[in-house]
Order: sequence, then structure tokens, then C-alpha cells
Amino acid sequence: MENHKKRYEELVMLLNEASDAYYNGREEVMSNYEWDALFDELTELEAFTGYILPESPTQKTGAEENSGEREAHEFPALSLAKTKEVSELQKWAEERPVWISWKLDGLTLVLTYDKGKLTRILTRGNGTVGTNITYLKKSLKGFPLKINYQGHLVVRGEATISYTDFELINDTLEDEDEKYANPRNLASGTLSLDDPEKVKERHVHFHAFTLVYVEKDIKSWGERMDFLAGEGFTVVEREMVEAEELPKAIDRWTQKVESGQMDLPVDGLVICYEDTEYASSGSVTGHHATKAGIAFKWQDVSAQSQLLYVEWSCAASTISPVAVFLPVQLEGTTVSRASLCNISEMERLGIGKECTLEVIKANKIIPKCISVKNAVGDFEIPDSCPVCGARTQIRISPKSRTKTLHCTNPDCTAKHVKKFTRFVSKSGMDIDGLSIRTMLKFMNEGFLKEFADIYHLSEHAETIKQMEGFGEKSCANMMAAIEKSRRVHPVNFIYALCIPMIGIDAGKKMIARDGFDGFLDRLESGRGFEDIDGIGPEKSGSVMEWYDNSQSRNSLKALLKEVTIEKVSQSSAGGGKCEGLTFVITGDVHYYKNRDAFKAYVESEGGKVTGSVTSKTSYLVNNDLASNSSKNRKAKELGIPIISEDAFVAQFA
Repeated sequence: MENHKKRYEELVMLLNEASDAYYNGREEVMSNYEWDALFDELTELEAFTGYILPESPTQKTGAEENSGEREAHEFPALSLAKTKEVSELQKWAEERPVWISWKLDGLTLVLTYDKGKLTRILTRGNGTVGTNITYLKKSLKGFPLKINYQGHLVVRGEATISYTDFELINDTLEDEDEKYANPRNLASGTLSLDDPEKVKERHVHFHAFTLVYVEKDIKSWGERMDFLAGEGFTVVEREMVEAEELPKAIDRWTQKVESGQMDLPVDGLVICYEDTEYASSGSVTGHHATKAGIAFKWQDVSAQSQLLYVEWSCAASTISPVAVFLPVQLEGTTVSRASLCNISEMERLGIGKECTLEVIKANKIIPKCISVKNAVGDFEIPDSCPVCGARTQIRISPKSRTKTLHCTNPDCTAKHVKKFTRFVSKSGMDIDGLSIRTMLKFMNEGFLKEFADIYHLSEHAETIKQMEGFGEKSCANMMAAIEKSRRVHPVNFIYALCIPMIGIDAGKKMIARDGFDGFLDRLESGRGFEDIDGIGPEKSGSVMEWYDNSQSRNSLKALLKEVTIEKVSQSSAGGGKCEGLTFVITGDVHYYKNRDAFKAYVESEGGKVTGSVTSKTSYLVNNDLASNSSKNRKAKELGIPIISEDAFVAQFA
């Protein structure tokens, strides 16, 4: 019994340490797979010995730490009981109608509204007390700041960051200590930031999953979710089923994850009763309410495979290892690669030059190596960068003591991936299909060294088609988007050049004054731009310093051989075609590349573009003239002309 007690206390310590890191955005101590296995062992020991510590993770919810103001929850925000057996779900359902929804893997928030206004946002904290982050209300998506309902309302939901945004953000963080293990870790770290603008940049999205309190008699859980959706909340996806239908329904939902349809991080499903009055009749433990709902977590499936080699890939300044192994079938897909994170993780796992890997798909999505067998020899660390060939250097983080590999060349192309991201953005050259992850792949293959190389990717088309994540169609779509971008508005082109301190507004001012030829003339002659209103000596100096750099000059000259700069008139000379007019642009466009390009044209011609129709609007541009949208209705109500894009081009282009 003493040995059982010792192991039990060890498990409590290990799990609480991992839970603390998980809830507070710190480096991952163990995977969900490992945590679940240890939690199951802990539960079995508690049942066998009857020995239960109050600090056991079975007795309390996880809690995030935060330096913000702590406040008590009006209604306890407890965890859910969990199971991995569908039969347990059916037993819990008791032949009552139940709802299935995603168990989103983010940070739980509680929102309070009074008299139609959002008055408070609390993190879940320990379920009883949370941190007030109301100051971030304009930085998060998925909920309204004002609602039509005027009574007291409390809603609970999950704040998440998509896998797409997670990869983009992580790949541009140069400091290893700033990188995050997964989207949930990133969401937690993001909501502890003090700067609302930085939080806004990370696209945190709230999904309501429970209407905790409302001063209306709505007993149906489904109707409560519909009510929230009607008030403007993003509500978690859901489906109502009977208990006997649960096995097939669980299979359907699981298939959505296994097929790669989910960009949101999920770590299971949630089942709750349609009858909310019955759901509230259960008892409450320190950890969960017995009838509030039950979480279903998938049984993790692992596979073993032989390591072929370790591929080292450079992103920002960090060179990260990826295990490439013999393909195996895992969770319905073929897997042949898994990130090894860093040198410390390779050492922890015991990676050898040759070895057998045990691999899972974390949350059924991300391939992850969890153990190593039969290791022979030591893994090799490259002494040169795969992108630029410069010397590499091992660094040890002063905080986490994590060993990572870095490129020592400050001008390595991979370190400037943020610039490439700006270059292809909608405000820049607007090239679909070139995500940050894709461009990093191309950099590591040697396809991309400067901006102009994007226009020569067709030379590598056959190789690209064979790369993971590509095929005939996706490659063709990307090439078409690149070709389409060859014709560009001068303001978008200037933005794409990534000149320090020069954004869209500064570009508009420079083009409005002299046109694009004048812009080039000022660069070549050394005249600068400080005489232009709104530019001044600081911004002008930044442009000229950029142009004095031979790499910048050569990059500009190479680009001008690849693209055509659209001709636009100078509104400052008077008589711009849109001079003095205010436009609202809505819906899809076809003549202009996108609405940003449309807006840039209007402003270059002396006009103004706003987001809402008012009495000061001159024209509403909408290709769906018969639309019953709020903007069309408002324009008709005020007598504002509604014109198509073609009519605009005929009259103003």
C-alpha cells in the first residue's frame, strides 16, 4: 500500500505541474496523450486505495494564473466529467434527447451583459474566481459588444486560435521562449498580454457553448443556442440526437476531424441534455456538475515506424527538426512526418541515427512522436543552414534551458519571412496560396531568395506538385494567382516593398503627388519625399535609407521586370475622377482584384470609401443590385444610387 501511495503522490505532482503549464501558456510539459494515460492511472489508484488528496486533479479544475484583477464568478464555471467510451455516453444520456458539440481546445471565458451592453469578461480561473479581461473586449472576435436583449445575461464559451493562425504566428516568433506548443497554449498566452493591439493581431475567436443565465423562460438547450446566435454570437456547431443514435453520430463527428476539415483545435466532443431544467438538477462535486454535460475524448491510436532521417527546416532564425519515417496509417490518413520541436525534445525522446518511433496524431490532427525504441547511434546536428548555408549555432534558453538550433546569418531569407508575408498579402500583391508555411517550404528548397523569385516558381512546378500538401490543382491555382498579381496598383506595390515606416496611407500620399514615375524619380535623384504633406523628414529618410541599400535597389529593379504598375491619375492635380465623392463598396468584385484594390483606386482618384451607408454616401457599389441586404435597404431608404462595379468602371475608371 505504501508503494501505491508513493506512486499516487508522484502522479498528483506530475499532473498538476503539467496542468499548470497547460493553463498558463507555458512550454508543454507532456502531451495530452501522456497526460490522459497518467490521469487514468491516478483515477484507478484512487478507486483502489481510497486515498484522495484535495489537490488531486480529479478533485479540482485547472486554473490559469494572471496578473490581472481577480473576481468571483456569478455562477461556478466547472469542468465536465470525461469518458472515452461511447457506451458511457449512452448510459449518461438516459434515453433523453442530447446535443453533441465540439470540445474546443482553448481558454474558457464568461461574458456578462446588462441593459444590452457587455459589462464583464472573466477567464474561468479555478472555476470560482477568474481574471477580469474586459479591457480586451475589442480585441476578440465572436461576440457583440451590444445586444438587443436588455436583461441580465451570462454566456460561457471558448476562446480559440485556429491552426492556420497558430502556424503563422509561431513561425514568425524568433525567440524560442516565445514560441507555443499548440493553439491552446497560444490562446492562453495571448489572453495574458497587456497590449490589446497585440491580442487583436492574433485573431482570438470566441465560440459560445452555454447560455448560463437569461431572464427568459427558455428550457431547450437548442433554443438557447439559437437565441445567442440571433443576438450575434458565434455559437459552437451542434447536433441533437437520441441516445441510441450516439455511436453513429460520434463516428460522423470524428470523421470531420480525421478528414482534416477542422481548422479549429478540438480535443473531443461535449454531450449535454436538451432539457436544461433536468441538466441543472444534478449534484455538484468540487470538479464538475454531474448532469451539466459530459466530455467524450477519443482513444489515442499510435503506430510504430522506422526513422528514415531527420529533416532540418529553417523558420525565422530557428532551425527545427522534423522526423521523416516510413509511411504508416494513422487515424484514417497516411503519415510520414512529425515535428521533433527542438534539440532538447530529441534528447528527451532518445532519438538515434536509427530508431523506431511511436507516433500519434495529437487531437487527431498533428502528428507527434511520443516515444522511441531500439535507438542506434547519435542524431546529427547540421553545421550549416538549409536555406543560406551559413554556420549554425546551438543556443540554450536562459528561462526554459531548451536547446535550439539557429542560423547565424542576419540576412538569411528565412529570417525575413514576415516581409514575404506582407508582400503577398491582400494589401500588397494579393497572391492566394502562398501561406507563410508554404513560403518557408520553398525557402528551404532554395526556390525563394528574393521577392522576384515568386514570379519564377513556375520553373519548379513539377517539384512543387510532388510536395506534401500540394497536387495538380493547388499548384495550378497558386500559379494562376501569381500571374494575376503581375498587374498591380502602385500603392499596393509600394506597400509590398516592405519599406520601414511606409504603409498604405503614406503610399497614397506619394502616388497622389507625383504618380509612380515620380516616386521612382525621387528615389533615383535622391530628392526624397519630405515636402509631401503627411510624409515629413522621418518617413522620407526611412525611404531613402531603404533605397540606399543595394539589396533593396536590386530587389526593386528585379520586381519591375516582372510586374506592370497600373496607371492612375494624380488627385492632387485636381479633377480626380472620384473627387469629392463618398462610396460604400459591398459584396464580391470582379474588375478589381479585391475590395482593397477597389478602395485604393477610389482614393487615388480623390474619392473616399466608408463602411456604412449614410446621408453623406454618394454611391453604394454592389454587383447584386436586387440584394435585400441592410446596406441596399438603407441606400434605398435614403435615396442613394446603387450601381454595379461595371457601371462604376464605365463612369469613373
